[in-house]
Amino acid sequence: MARASILAAASFGLVALGGCAPVENPDSTEAATRAAPRCFSARDARSFRSVNTTTVNVRVGRDVYRLALLGVCPNFVWTQRLALVTRGTSRICTGPALGASIVARGPSGTQRCAIQTVTALTPEEVEALPARERP
Repeated sequence: MARASILAAASFGLVALGGCAPVENPDSTEAATRAAPRCFSARDARSFRSVNTTTVNVRVGRDVYRLALLGVCPNFVWTQRLALVTRGTSRICTGPALGASIVARGPSGTQRCAIQTVTALTPEEVEALPARERP
């Protein structure tokens, strides 16, 4: 009786694992590749342009990233210098920007604003940016 229970449990386990086996779907592989996070070091950012009080475009090498801020940050509209600050690591990745923020000085003093999300722009999206938004 115990042997039958062990065999039944083993059979159930194999059936359960078989249900979790990956299914080949070229479209899902391509989507996963596109959705893989891209990261950069905060110290590699070379230039930036403010789009508005909640969005900043940053150039890192040849790449451009759009940083969506968690709230309104008016100092970024006219500042000429800013710092990317991270907590725990110097890497900033696409998607939710955990622990990353921007610091800038403005007429009202130093302002620190958390980054909500980071998006890597495609070369076509960068080319379509107006000159005033292209870092």
